[in-house]
Amino acid sequence: MNNIEDADVKISRAVYEQLVLTAAKQEIFELSATYMRALDRLDAELMKSVYHPDATFEIGIYSGDGDGFTAFAMEALGPHERNHHMLGQANIDVEGDVAFGEIYFQAFHRVHEEGGDQDFVVLGRYVDRYEKRGGAWKMTHRTELFDFSQELPASDHWLSSSPEVPRGFRGSNDLSSQRNQIPLN
Repeated sequence: MNNIEDADVKISRAVYEQLVLTAAKQEIFELSATYMRALDRLDAELMKSVYHPDATFEIGIYSGDGDGFTAFAMEALGPHERNHHMLGQANIDVEGDVAFGEIYFQAFHRVHEEGGDQDFVVLGRYVDRYEKRGGAWKMTHRTELFDFSQELPASDHWLSSSPEVPRGFRGSNDLSSQRNQIPLN
């Protein structure tokens, strides 16, 4: 009885509803993980996959529709040497086919400035609305709240002096986009 279709499995309605809720929260959280990957890899098509066509974004320096935000983000991050976005705790409330989320983030940006490279760090939260349409959860609105920022002179001397250390890249040059290059063992 290794396959579920071979077993007579019964669960309570409460357990079933908890499983559905947990799956919805995971699917919603993965939207933000995909969003972060799209920012770091500068992948506009991947970015567009996380929101419904009528989605809106509000981040202060941009307010408008999803496709406009995607273009804005790709242009804003394009000149950076690299970006590294991370997710923190997530509070997601599901109410039927609508959900609301508050998701913490950290964003690290290597930027070229007069006088040398700078590290620009932003900490904040995404306050989102999601809807399940056609069986899939996607964003319908994202507000980015900024809680902290810091600008520092670049100081990764160890990385610069260690050419043997594997590096991350943008786009399809990154190892995460080349799964056939990951060793089998």
